[in-house]
Amino acid sequence: MQTTNVTLVGVGGQGILLASDVLARAAAEAGLDVKKSEIHGMSQRGGSVSSQVRFGGSVLSAIIPSGETDLLVAFDVVEAIRAFALVRPAGRALVDRKYVVPVTVSSGMQPAPDDPEGTLARLYDGRLFRIDSAALAAEAGNPRTANMAVAGAISTLLDIPEGAWDAALRGRIPAKLLEPNLRAFALGRAAAAQ
Repeated sequence: MQTTNVTLVGVGGQGILLASDVLARAAAEAGLDVKKSEIHGMSQRGGSVSSQVRFGGSVLSAIIPSGETDLLVAFDVVEAIRAFALVRPAGRALVDRKYVVPVTVSSGMQPAPDDPEGTLARLYDGRLFRIDSAALAAEAGNPRTANMAVAGAISTLLDIPEGAWDAALRGRIPAKLLEPNLRAFALGRAAAAQ
């Protein structure tokens, strides 16, 4: 079985590491070999965070070579643009509708990107899926479940059985937080299926 490479990017506080944990657990629940890596960077101060998950029949390394990501999951528009070089030519991108002003822009170190939505559409021409995780999390009853709405959308784009996702969620999310996270996951899955 071929290895599938998924890169998740965003900024600190968006729940990227939890979403990547759920993805890795779901792949393991499906009986696949899984490797995961993460870079926290300046996550405590709103800096970039990334996680890579690789799964398949036999995965030898946790690191995805540059330009070999099959699915990029970006928790905001700017990070999707910044991570474009990681994606293979036929790779797809799932991008949240959030626009987070990067620390480098708010500090004056870099200019704000011109026309980020247009740039996103050009870069991922025909391979772009969008989600509004904040709206889905609000509908689920807890704004902190936006990352699980994104995970629900991810589940529609990968060949991992739905039961494996459910087992992963139940194994990773604390019991007192499980119900709103399950709702957000289901809403993200339904939104992506449309």
